[in-house]
Amino acid sequence: MKSNILVIGGTGKTGRKVVEELNEQGQNVRIGSRNEAPSFEWNDSTSWPKVLKGIDKMYVSYYPDLAVPGAFEAIQELMEMAKKEGVKKAVLLSGKGEKEAERCEQVVVDSGLEYTLVRASWFNQNFSESFLLDPILAGHVALPMPEARIPFVDTSDIAEVVVKALTDDFHNGKTYEITGPRAMTFEEVVKEIADVVGREITYQAVSLEAYNKMMKGAGVPSDYIWLFDYLFREVLSKESNQIVTSDVEKVLGKKATDFKAYVQKTVKTGVWNQSIPQSI
Repeated sequence: MKSNILVIGGTGKTGRKVVEELNEQGQNVRIGSRNEAPSFEWNDSTSWPKVLKGIDKMYVSYYPDLAVPGAFEAIQELMEMAKKEGVKKAVLLSGKGEKEAERCEQVVVDSGLEYTLVRASWFNQNFSESFLLDPILAGHVALPMPEARIPFVDTSDIAEVVVKALTDDFHNGKTYEITGPRAMTFEEVVKEIADVVGREITYQAVSLEAYNKMMKGAGVPSDYIWLFDYLFREVLSKESNQIVTSDVEKVLGKKATDFKAYVQKTVKTGVWNQSIPQSI
């Protein structure tokens, strides 16, 4: 059965894959993005009613993260507006082990809409589409928390879980914690990428304070520095966030994508063979 589905963040890492899958299924998809018409902007709630009009279900991914100041209020206002506009269900992308994100989850739970919560571990694609791409290209990755073992998850798996949640009422009221099939340290991740790319990429463990100084020196905005500090200090440091789950297999009936499979697929795109930028 076709639904009118809004994908907020429909051009992002998970959102664009959700859009692709929903389109393949023949669903009526509206992308929530500042560059679409009607436009959706998180910092301008007056843009939301037009985007929500006529929508049955919505996927919500908040940029840059549900932990940042203002996210709670934005999710609260969005859910109130969505209910007023007749939206029946929301699927929220959340962060695994983020206390602030759990506050936002509770807003969705209490909204009166049907819902599914999808808590994701760190993305594989952070190394090819995000803030860790440049260090990989530079051949030198300096990051704190060398002892943390992270069950990196592929955005394709997240998108498939989200689409299942949007299109099958069986997942109503459920919370899924989505991880990859094994937990890895940053050093192990860098080595795995280097082995497949076929060039030297080194990992250097640094203190969180030193990492913050590096970001500041590179001109990273202060709100992003705060976010990274929070994620390293409050999220990656928790042993509970280093646990591998079977929720991908539970929802999709297949094992989660292994990091090696992600690397082998990504190297074929040539993204790691670009000209190397100056290291920060």
